[in-house]
Amino acid sequence: MFTGSSVFSQIMQHLPKYTFDKCVEQYNGNSKIKSFSCTQQFYCMAFAQLTYRESLRDIETCLRAIGPKCYHLGIGKAVPKSTLADANENRDWRIYADFAQHLIHIARDLYSDDTSSISAELDSTVYALDSTTIDLCLSLFPWAKFRTKKGAVKMHTLLDLQGSIPAFIEITDGKVHDVNILDILPIEPGSYYVMDRGYLDYDRLYTLHKSKAYFVTRTKINSQLKRRYSSNVPIDEWNEGVRSDQTVVLSKVSSYESYPEVMRRVRYIDLENKKRFSFLTNNFTITALTCAKLYKSRWSVELFFKWIKQHLRIKKFYGTSENAVKTQIWIAVSTYVLIAIIRKRLMVKTSLYEMLQILSLTLLEKTPINKGFFEHSYEIEQEENCNQLNLFNL
Repeated sequence: MFTGSSVFSQIMQHLPKYTFDKCVEQYNGNSKIKSFSCTQQFYCMAFAQLTYRESLRDIETCLRAIGPKCYHLGIGKAVPKSTLADANENRDWRIYADFAQHLIHIARDLYSDDTSSISAELDSTVYALDSTTIDLCLSLFPWAKFRTKKGAVKMHTLLDLQGSIPAFIEITDGKVHDVNILDILPIEPGSYYVMDRGYLDYDRLYTLHKSKAYFVTRTKINSQLKRRYSSNVPIDEWNEGVRSDQTVVLSKVSSYESYPEVMRRVRYIDLENKKRFSFLTNNFTITALTCAKLYKSRWSVELFFKWIKQHLRIKKFYGTSENAVKTQIWIAVSTYVLIAIIRKRLMVKTSLYEMLQILSLTLLEKTPINKGFFEHSYEIEQEENCNQLNLFNL
């Protein structure tokens, strides 16, 4: 019989405690604190994320219900909702933002060998850039400016398609336009940045080009482009939906001054849905079909937003201040990345979604953390094998 620590405690053992303490020290997180340290706050919020708590009262009730087990979780004792609310209100959110970035660095190293099909084909890092809007009530969140009668925050994410790990995250109010994020985006020469037409700004795209990075985006309806010449489209790419491959320049004087070099325009039709697309890129070495596949890979960041909204608690917030909201979002991101790290370290084949479902039911159990995952994978494998045998027995 396993008599060690709980599953939650085993999860927290994978946190780089020294780095966390350095982040706390940098922003004086534990200054004048007699009880309920930043570590306890992080554990409490991570527990709320993993067990899908909906409010501060929900967290308080749950912790009171488990009683003495709070000590073994590292939280200490049951936390009143006012204590947690004050911590989220007053502890600098940058503690958890910096710590999340460190976890992201660890995760990206662990997943460096996992390549998506498009990344493997190009032998380069492929990033998908997009943002998601989290709606808020303007009367409760007056700092989150968006529209006249509506508040919101935006979560801008640069997703590394190797393992679907976020390489860069910026949280702003809803009024910040997506294209402004290109000004602070970390640029890696030789990498591909895939984004929708909301990021079509020729000054900023030219900055990417001069940094020797590649971009793939869509044209707008009012894009004024002049064709220089066309390349022949191979029959196999035509059958896949490629309709033209052209070298173009900007015909409008002001636009040409912003981007004075040639670009490549690929016209593509989705044969299944009968939708037409026009892509712009500064890469002339990849095939036209690969350009279309690159843009299609951008859907990974949409799936990331859908997943994180469905399975982490960022749709309902435990506080109304800017600091409380950003603290909750960054701890949610840290939780996501931490589970991804554990998945890789333990070589678990179960998906992140399934891992969270299992963890939500087993956090208080004193069993080896990998037991449930491997048993779950084994049951799936047995079921698949059983189905396969039945198929051949017909």
